[in-house]
Amino acid sequence: MWLKPEEVLLKNALKLWVTQKSSCYFILQRRRGHGEGGGRLTGRLVGALDAVLDSNARVAPFRILLQVPGSQVYSPIACGELLSGSDVYWAIATGATLEEINQHWDWLEQNLLHTLSVFDNKDDIASFVKGKVKALIAEETSSRLAEQEEEPEKFREALVKFEARFNFPEAEKLVTYYSCCCWKGRVPRQGWLYLSINHLCFYSFFLGKELKLIVPWVDIQKLERTSNVFLTDTIRITTQNKERDFSMFLNLDEVFKIMEQLADVTLRRLLDNEVFDLDPDLQEPSQITKRDLEARAQNEFFRAFFRLPRQEKLHAVVDCSLWTPFSRCHTVGRMFTSDRYICFASKEDGCCNVILPLREVVSIEKMEDTSLLPNPVIVSIRSKMAFQFIELKDRDNLVGSLLVRLQRVHANHPVHYDTSQDEDMTSPMFHSTSMCGDHKFGDLEMVSSQNSEESEKEKSPRLHPEALISVFQQSGSQSPDLRMSREQIKISLWNDHFVEYGRTVCMFRTEKIRKLVAMGIPESLRGKLWLLFSDAVTDLASHPGYYGNLVEESMGKCCLVTEEIERDLHRSLPEHPAFQNETGIAALRRVLTAYAHRNPKIGYCQSMNILTSVLLLYAKEEEAFWLLVAVCERMLPDYFNHRVIGAQVDQSVFEELIKEHLPELAEHMNDLSALASISLSWFLTLFLSIMPLESAVSVVDCFFYDGIKAIFQLGLAVLEANAEGLCSSKDDGQALMVLSRFLDHIKNEDSPGPSVGSHHAFFSDDQEPYPVTDIADLIRDSYEKFGDQSVEQIEHLRCKHRIRVLQGHEDTTKQNVLRVVTPEVSILPEDLEELYDLFKREHMMSCYWEQPRPVAPRHDPSRPYAEQYRIDVRQFTHLFQLVSPWTCGAHTEILAERTFRLLDDNMDHLIEFKAFVSCLDVMYNGEMNEKIKLLYRLHIPPALTENDRDSQSPLKNPLLSTSRPLVFGKSNGDAVDYQKQLKQMIKDLAKEKDKTEKELPKMSQREFIQFCKTLYSMFHEDPEENELYQAIATVTTLLLQIGEVGQRSSSSGSCSQEGGEELRASALSPDQDLVFADNNAGKIPQDSRTFTEEVEGDWTVSLEHILASLLTEQSLVNFFEKPLDIKSKLENAKINQYSLKTFEMSRQSQPELKLSNV
Repeated sequence: MWLKPEEVLLKNALKLWVTQKSSCYFILQRRRGHGEGGGRLTGRLVGALDAVLDSNARVAPFRILLQVPGSQVYSPIACGELLSGSDVYWAIATGATLEEINQHWDWLEQNLLHTLSVFDNKDDIASFVKGKVKALIAEETSSRLAEQEEEPEKFREALVKFEARFNFPEAEKLVTYYSCCCWKGRVPRQGWLYLSINHLCFYSFFLGKELKLIVPWVDIQKLERTSNVFLTDTIRITTQNKERDFSMFLNLDEVFKIMEQLADVTLRRLLDNEVFDLDPDLQEPSQITKRDLEARAQNEFFRAFFRLPRQEKLHAVVDCSLWTPFSRCHTVGRMFTSDRYICFASKEDGCCNVILPLREVVSIEKMEDTSLLPNPVIVSIRSKMAFQFIELKDRDNLVGSLLVRLQRVHANHPVHYDTSQDEDMTSPMFHSTSMCGDHKFGDLEMVSSQNSEESEKEKSPRLHPEALISVFQQSGSQSPDLRMSREQIKISLWNDHFVEYGRTVCMFRTEKIRKLVAMGIPESLRGKLWLLFSDAVTDLASHPGYYGNLVEESMGKCCLVTEEIERDLHRSLPEHPAFQNETGIAALRRVLTAYAHRNPKIGYCQSMNILTSVLLLYAKEEEAFWLLVAVCERMLPDYFNHRVIGAQVDQSVFEELIKEHLPELAEHMNDLSALASISLSWFLTLFLSIMPLESAVSVVDCFFYDGIKAIFQLGLAVLEANAEGLCSSKDDGQALMVLSRFLDHIKNEDSPGPSVGSHHAFFSDDQEPYPVTDIADLIRDSYEKFGDQSVEQIEHLRCKHRIRVLQGHEDTTKQNVLRVVTPEVSILPEDLEELYDLFKREHMMSCYWEQPRPVAPRHDPSRPYAEQYRIDVRQFTHLFQLVSPWTCGAHTEILAERTFRLLDDNMDHLIEFKAFVSCLDVMYNGEMNEKIKLLYRLHIPPALTENDRDSQSPLKNPLLSTSRPLVFGKSNGDAVDYQKQLKQMIKDLAKEKDKTEKELPKMSQREFIQFCKTLYSMFHEDPEENELYQAIATVTTLLLQIGEVGQRSSSSGSCSQEGGEELRASALSPDQDLVFADNNAGKIPQDSRTFTEEVEGDWTVSLEHILASLLTEQSLVNFFEKPLDIKSKLENAKINQYSLKTFEMSRQSQPELKLSNV
């Protein structure tokens, strides 16, 4: 690689460097200890010094020096090292081998050496050479890889080391690197940690001992920060078999976040491809950089904090202050700007948050800069409300980019004002005015114009125009006056809040509104506020007519999803009159079917019907649809899919929160997974299925305002209230009874409707009255005792536990596959487990480095366990070469391809683990006849094709001849007459035709030649090689005679079978040479005789012929019946799997390199 010229003292350099060659101006040197004599004490000491100082000479131990005549100072301009301790060499190309450094030397001799002689001034020579080298550096530094990193030169140094030390294919992109220690017991090993897109790698070299660790991210089961006796803070990596501790980082927080991001992205990309959609910047793994990961972390926090759509991309985060009229001061915080939103969050958690959809924004203006209002910006919205931001850095660029996005949003989604609906709002709260504005909820519905609605009514299906609760209102047990007075008090409180803080989606969200939500939202406002808190109102406004079109497209279609929906319709709040009526059931059917049509990845999952039925009670049908979209796609991500990964992740998070907040309960209950399992329905249905409806809707109120945090803290409050009963419970069933009874007796004293029981009201009437808990008290306790969890903490816990949950699914898949396969094979369970790991790793490596291809067809979590991982022919060939006992040298790859075609029954070019292991089981543990049958099938269609690359027609290239003896010379000098054996064998084979088992097709001569080639290749380098060659020569000639017997028999039908046999047997010559005289040539010898097409068409042998012939040779019987050691093969495969793959990848890239050099 070329380096920026750096001065070094040759006097000091000679102690560690040896000159290889020199000229008038240049010196090529080799590092001491490298190459010859590298194992001597001097070499070991130099190597240890390089390792301690992180010298580049460990990786590229050659360099070229520019010599300035008459000076003791030299400048290294091309070198195989990166950094050399105190002497810093800036590197941007590799020089790991003598050949590579010679390329630089040749370039200097050809392009510079003759030119330098014309210079008279020494300084001019040095300047000229340095300028040339810097030009080469600048040309290469212009690559995108260098531009993306903060310090491109240092990053390239690390990249060169990474590539040389681990020899990964070029597709393995290095993301970042850190200096650290890896602990082995109580001994630390100082080295370098390399984080790439698919692997965590560690390298250390000290006193001649080299340590390399390669851990794929998909193998990591736990990633955590821990403490040990020696250090207070370490990063622990846990895989299936080992734990590794890394410490002594300069910035441990940064390292851990990057590692967590890489593990999360890789695991979700490779193991959770069912529903996981990567950010656009991360779609191509080879392009991922450290900066991309940091941006992704910021994006995810931003979307989770403000509960915005996944498609929303964060553009800028700016410190600023916002004028808050309710406190009459500026509140310090940060502004977040994205594609369609301007958001604000105060520095003090919960003090003030604001969400401004750009479609609501009318103008963004810069105001005059003053000492009291530095860099002010005014954002005006449609509800005659303005927001004043001050202290904005780089205000001009920020406002410019916001105006561009504002124009784009208004162009894509024109705003429709629907003033006709404003007049229908008769409640006083909808007409109050304030300094925050007098916008009405009717404006926020933002639907298409009335004329367009009327024109669509005749074409579109009839949608329910109002919330079902207004039509199917029940009268409660309380007096109407008391019920209405409580409702009016709540409405009055909310009205006062709207006056002061705003009433639209752009309202100021403070601790005060959280308290109002915890008290319970009035029924008349519930649906509207759910829309505002979830921001579903923006989706509703941005897609006029979308839901109606979905309903029209999806209704009347019958499929598996619609059948599941129909099955669950009558199970959705069956005790509520709204769903005892066709009106409510039809609306529920339309919403669920439309959503399944919108998002086929999710389709329909159980518990969606319960949630949707509650949404329909308090919101109009179209509003309920967009609320369902908000819940499924951003508020509860990955909850509603085939494996409910999101719910399981939150279960695991909940388990950790129990340990943190309720340590006594966690200590008493050794296995918290039981509680986590009980809580699954809490997360999936938001307590709607296990709590009376009038109480559960208050939980849903908190959920729409605070997100999943509200469910976590309420769950903790429920467990704390029942801690005594849970501690005294003897088993999981009793614990379930305790919790179910408590939840069933949670009431809502302020509810205007009657009590609607939950599904768990199964206790007998003779039990003592159970104390009633008010939902408002329970929610208040949950906020006071467990409300300190921030969004950032929850997202961090989710990321941490998602790794464990996904790996848990992988372990479950593995156990189920092994459970299915183990009874059907003779391979030991522990060996079968190793084979599964190799099979899966081969699939993963192809995902890492091969050309982009759809992952889903090869890894589909929705398929049966045994078919989830599948491999193609290239991956199968690699595995075959690693673990198959039938190694045939260069012929192995051809045999592997034929084996793959045989196993690929459904012709989809993919095979699953079960087929792979079944084939190996025959090779290792099968009887001789089973092995021969497998070999036979590998040399007839479909395994052997007409276009087989090793298959040649004997018409053009004759390999075998029937003019061969039936008497062969043996090593012991004896001769064996096979005439009688042949006669008896043909008689026995005639009887085989009566067997009921389906016979395999007979083998043609072309196929038989390939069969012989394979056998010959299998015997190569066997200890009994010579005997096996003689035996197979005997058998081959015998089979050729049998094939010719069959050919002649078919052509002379007048002769009896037995007479024909005698004539043919007596015509055989007893005194000719061996078929395979040259046992060391490595190829089957050819004969001069050729066959006509007519003869080729009739010549055949059967499996029975081949098996009977092979049984006549004891050496062949011993070869196929000898025990084979699969354990040693598996050990070698684990060691060599990566190297074989990287070698194959580099071999594929060689033609490209040659072409580029030309």
